[in-house]
Amino acid sequence: MRERKTREPVPSPDAARPDLERLATDMVGDRADAWDLAGELPRDLLRELGGKGLLTAQVPAEYGGPGLSSVANGELTAHVGSLCSSLRSVMTSQGMAAWAVERFGDEEQKAAHLGALTSGQLAGVAFSEPGAGSDLAAMATTIRREGDTVVVDGRKVWVTVGAYADLLVVFGRYGTGAAAVVVPADAPGVSLERVADPLGCRAAGHAGIRLEGVRLPADSLLGGAGLPIDWLVTSALTYGRISVAWGCVGILRACLRAACGHAATREQFGVVLAEHQLVARHLAELHVAQEAATRCCEHVSRCWDEGSPELVTAAVTAKHLAAGQAARGAATAVQVMASAGAGDGGPVARAYRDAKLMEIIEGSNEISQLLLGKHALAVWS
Repeated sequence: MRERKTREPVPSPDAARPDLERLATDMVGDRADAWDLAGELPRDLLRELGGKGLLTAQVPAEYGGPGLSSVANGELTAHVGSLCSSLRSVMTSQGMAAWAVERFGDEEQKAAHLGALTSGQLAGVAFSEPGAGSDLAAMATTIRREGDTVVVDGRKVWVTVGAYADLLVVFGRYGTGAAAVVVPADAPGVSLERVADPLGCRAAGHAGIRLEGVRLPADSLLGGAGLPIDWLVTSALTYGRISVAWGCVGILRACLRAACGHAATREQFGVVLAEHQLVARHLAELHVAQEAATRCCEHVSRCWDEGSPELVTAAVTAKHLAAGQAARGAATAVQVMASAGAGDGGPVARAYRDAKLMEIIEGSNEISQLLLGKHALAVWS
């Protein structure tokens, strides 16, 4: 009989996740506190991580990325978030920029821009303005077509990675609708001012961006130009909300690790803290918060991977729940650790500040509640 040849199994792209997690662990090491205090991430480190796929892990292999599923990229994001929320913020920004190009770009734009982002270039996404935060319909930045060029004018605020960026994905008004355009950060007419001493994610390179008569080739304009602004930004915001939610899982895991390690070794009144019932309650609540946030994030990532119509609502739910749990969990960890957790730059103090911002970015708690209230009425009334 002829011996049947067995086909070698094709490795799953998600198999790259453990290597990327080890890469993050090795390259962050014990430096996150120093980065937080300095308000700066090393650019060479960001470029190296970007070139090795960590910052754009969901980008398909055909464009140079690892091609992780949302579930696998979520766990990677949580791991990085447990090490350094500023670096996780860079991941979120880079991933949002890449997804905007993948979602709206043509093949030439995808090849050019995704290839750049998976080769070490850095990108920020510019939504918010001085008069348009939660209310993006109030956006005043304009993008207009002039022959074979587009011209961009406006001002953006709190652009994560703005201080490090090579590229900016800028959203603005386009006629009666909206558009997104890819702007080189060194283009004439682009200027930036770094946000001084932000409350949280201090090293994520937050910056304000001015765009004054920025003239670019027409192919800088991504597809979807002219769509209503809500339609255009929802796709990018959904990616960002999922990433932030998983980052909050990482914050909770870091708080659990720090608080439980302290409570298991610190003695008061003759016994370790963990044996005091009120302290044990805090640890239990932290555990439940981490479990609840993880399960909610797993659900939304499965919705992404399966193309579920529930995706947008699931993303708002996950971000709202995880951010709230992270903010409360970080406060709990500080309470358990007391003075040991109150030092600026320490992991729990960082978590306390970083988590508060998570209740604001990519849709504040109040905006999330409004959206979820409308959904609840539509489904349950």
